[in-house]
Amino acid sequence: MDSRSKFTSKIGIILATAGSAVGLGNIWRFPYEAGQNGGSAFLIIYLCCIAALGVPAMLCEFIVGRNAQANATRAYGGWPWKLVGYMGVLTGFIIMGAYSVVAGWTLEYVFAATAGKLYGDPAYVQQYFANFTSNPIRPIMWAMFFMILTHLIITKGVQKGIERASKVMMPILFILLLILVVCSLSLPNSIKGVEFLLKPDFSKVNQKTFLDALGQTFFSLSTGMAALVTYSSYFGKQVNLIRSAWQIALIDTSVAILAALMIFPAAFSVGIQPDSGPSLIFITLPNVFIEAFASAPVIGYLIGITFYLLLSLAALTSIISMHETPTAFVSEEFHLGRKTAAGIVTVLALITGALCSLSIGAVPSLQLFGRSLFDFFDYLSANVLLTAGGFLTAIYVGWVMPHHNVRNQVTNWGTTNNKYFHLFVLSAKYICPTGIALIFMHQFGLI
Repeated sequence: MDSRSKFTSKIGIILATAGSAVGLGNIWRFPYEAGQNGGSAFLIIYLCCIAALGVPAMLCEFIVGRNAQANATRAYGGWPWKLVGYMGVLTGFIIMGAYSVVAGWTLEYVFAATAGKLYGDPAYVQQYFANFTSNPIRPIMWAMFFMILTHLIITKGVQKGIERASKVMMPILFILLLILVVCSLSLPNSIKGVEFLLKPDFSKVNQKTFLDALGQTFFSLSTGMAALVTYSSYFGKQVNLIRSAWQIALIDTSVAILAALMIFPAAFSVGIQPDSGPSLIFITLPNVFIEAFASAPVIGYLIGITFYLLLSLAALTSIISMHETPTAFVSEEFHLGRKTAAGIVTVLALITGALCSLSIGAVPSLQLFGRSLFDFFDYLSANVLLTAGGFLTAIYVGWVMPHHNVRNQVTNWGTTNNKYFHLFVLSAKYICPTGIALIFMHQFGLI
């Protein structure tokens, strides 16, 4: 596989890895989590979680990946820890299958917004979403289009594919997001949305708020599914892992905050609370854009198109990393060329995505353990596999990986400041595993 290609520039590393982290979770999940948990009260707790747990967890994956210079299944050494790598590859593939369906929805909504199909009363928009997702063909076709686009980028390799695409897509994503933020802030009564984000409501803060913030931290940074392990295996020795982790966390968090600044002012402008959950993107927001820009329908029309373009880009930057993880595994473990390995992964992902799409629409009998296949994969990955992967990676780095290897990676073989090292080891051994264990117990109602 590309004879272990490397990212060629620091900006390429930051944008590609940040692209893996930045996804739909930043743009729709963070705003409604904040909406349900006291606005900036949640933001303050979330920022603390990023600093105390998110960055160290990301650094753990960077250490494992760059130290091994191999795909995720080889990165953790021998048995039984090798199973963590296999679990990471499986997790990334499962998420990719389900994620491709939602990514396909964003493309449908780009088309629908462009064709003016999202104009109507709330009941119409809700019915449009229901009709589309229950259609046996259209969602699958959009998911296929999305996966083929991802495949074309992956087959170009690390430098000409992933890195080059990230250098184009990430700046565009930020530009689109800033445009939407400015438009949202220009609306009447938008200041109420800004105040909601900046004035903390600690009356809504409880144990659940802290655990939700912890969960959002790991969900947002894409830890636990071996994507960061795979990407960091392409890092050169000159890359400062600590600085890179902080820069990526800063980009990821900035996108989440900007998304909140985009959604809250628009929602408050038309009197809608921004805590409507996952339906926010495809049911609530189309009406928000229509109502907010009722006096200037052309602007509302363009804003709707821009928003769904933004979502499509965010989905694409994330799904590229999900695809790369199993592609690297198939290529290196079965000694296949990149194009062949990527082709196998793409075909399997297309089949998985089609089955997931059918399970929530045309063929609801496609179930596992009482859930649609889509919901089961989403639940399994988000509530079990991601959490377990993050927990075991922290344990591996903190307790199993040779101490001198960890030190060499964190300090770049003694060439950078050593002060952070002991704090990081403390976090990897105790703080990260404890925090992740709390998330796991919360998800299963144990606390």
